[in-house]
Amino acid sequence: MKPANSIFSGLGTTIFTVMSQLAQEHGAINLGQGFPEGLEPEDVIAAAAHALSTGPHQYPPMMGLPELRQAIAAHDRRFHGLEVDWATEVMVTSGATEALADCLFGLIEPGDEVVLIEPLYDSYLPIVRRAGGIPKLVRLEPPHWDLPRQALTEAFSDKTKLIIVNSPMNPCAKVFTEEELSFIADLVIRHDAYVVSDEVYEHLVYDGHPHVSMMGLPGMRDRVARIGSAGKTFSITNWKVGYIVAAPALLGPISKTHQFITFTTPTPLQAAVAAGLAKEDAYFSGLARDMAARRNRLAAGLKGVGFDVMTCAGTYFLTTDFRPLGFTGNDEAFCRHITIEAGVTAVPVSAFYQGTGPNHFARFCFAKMDDALDGAVERLAEHFGQK
Repeated sequence: MKPANSIFSGLGTTIFTVMSQLAQEHGAINLGQGFPEGLEPEDVIAAAAHALSTGPHQYPPMMGLPELRQAIAAHDRRFHGLEVDWATEVMVTSGATEALADCLFGLIEPGDEVVLIEPLYDSYLPIVRRAGGIPKLVRLEPPHWDLPRQALTEAFSDKTKLIIVNSPMNPCAKVFTEEELSFIADLVIRHDAYVVSDEVYEHLVYDGHPHVSMMGLPGMRDRVARIGSAGKTFSITNWKVGYIVAAPALLGPISKTHQFITFTTPTPLQAAVAAGLAKEDAYFSGLARDMAARRNRLAAGLKGVGFDVMTCAGTYFLTTDFRPLGFTGNDEAFCRHITIEAGVTAVPVSAFYQGTGPNHFARFCFAKMDDALDGAVERLAEHFGQK
């Protein structure tokens, strides 16, 4: 029989699935997979239930419900100072991963070069390759995750179509500064390129770090497709409601891709997210405050066990160096070891790099209930002889 598509058929099972299955097999506390617990706003869920019971139950507009698109435009004005025309510059998608696919399939021509910054969210690379793009990888390294400016400059060329910028950044929890983003913006303008700006963790930024949207930088308004996620903003990851904000010339081809991938997103969920985006500022600041407290709780516990814990400025994730514990294997072996022997699951950071990457770091998700965080620390402390 003829082979299937070589890019997707050649992909392995994601590390998240592998580690989650291993966690289930061994009854481990799963701090590997990045979904939040206990943070879902009851009023947003109630709004979805009301919309589901009252209808309508047929296709909504392809671009999204007008009330949600208006709410997204108001959100971006309120939090980022962006003036957005909801009718021509906002589109609702079935999750941020679909939004990424829409942007990449809609903007990349075969042979275009695409700059990607490692460590990578795992969907970026296969979608770029399937769209015919040629990836140009630039690497951030722990523990400081400094932007390698010379390497980034060299990655750009006249063939560069776009760069994907993820800030706050999964998995390394880096929040790019305005100065760093301006450096990237200068390269984008110099090479007449675009930015797909993955900002799904925009409300999960800690310690006074500002979230800066590249769309607001000088010269970037018409060059950026900004992606947001209700799943991250309202801790409802299974709803799969995302959105794209972009100038009409960019959103046009992106929307054509959306039209033939999912076409629409469930009406009740869109209506509920519209209500959620209108919540007062206290909700959004409270979400960041709650998550920072969870981060601090897990970080203190892991330091007590003996891990070297990296700085976390945003997202759900802590990166840790496990070498102080005396484990001499690589990060995949370590994550398997603690899942099986200690009953705690993490994810190897090398999984987010292509080829040989840093191999002595493990990522833990802290967006969990306190009893799960405390239980994980207790199990690790007992296993590594700290109790």
